[in-house]
Amino acid sequence: MISTENLSALTAAGGNVIGSDGSKIGSIGQIYADDQTSEPTWVTVKTGLFGTHESFAPLDGATQDGNDIVLPHSKDKVKDAPRVAPDGHLEPDEENRLYSYYGLTGGNGFAGTQDTTGTAGHGTVGHDTSGPTTDDAMTRSEEQLHVGTDKQATGKARLRKYVTTENVTTTVPVEREEVRIEREPITDANIGAAMDGPAISEEEHEVVLHEERPVVQKEAVPVERVRLDKETITDEHTVTEEVRKENIELDDDGGTNR
Repeated sequence: MISTENLSALTAAGGNVIGSDGSKIGSIGQIYADDQTSEPTWVTVKTGLFGTHESFAPLDGATQDGNDIVLPHSKDKVKDAPRVAPDGHLEPDEENRLYSYYGLTGGNGFAGTQDTTGTAGHGTVGHDTSGPTTDDAMTRSEEQLHVGTDKQATGKARLRKYVTTENVTTTVPVEREEVRIEREPITDANIGAAMDGPAISEEEHEVVLHEERPVVQKEAVPVERVRLDKETITDEHTVTEEVRKENIELDDDGGTNR
């Protein structure tokens, strides 16, 4: 069994995991230790494009070769292991699936003892001794548009409020990812990776591209208050109307002496 100190050093050194046939399976990912004994129990092996996939392999019977971990299991055996998320903690049922797949039991001194129900209790594998307990998904998280109006009374006056719509244009920078092909010559440093696999084969590798999209939110804010007020204005107005008046005149019949 490789000690915890040596495993931590191998993880920091960026070593590889080697199969029983001497072929490279992948790079060392995370080291899992038993919650009860704190003994290193599992190692995850990074495989696939850019090491995006991690397979669990038991450290029982594993040996150290320089910066590499040599497993007593073949490359195909490890790559076909049950899919378990490397989230920093193994649940008992997940660990039982792995033990069953690799043909291991608690009697091998791997983890835990027989519990009261007669089920092999391997103990819950807990802390991740090689790094964060979160995955690389980055989880990518997005905001929603709420449209509405709020009408408030502005005073005891007959004011009519109505809504007009106008277009507002603004520019926001957004980023997007584009795929590019990188080619590198075969060197002593990468000859191992280049020879990993059959000489001639057909393969597909997939990369997820991301892009930013504008997220719009509207907010109604007060800009002014409007009310009705009174003021006195003095004007001159011309009025035309008929009026009556009395007149007196002399009515003389000619018989008046002077």
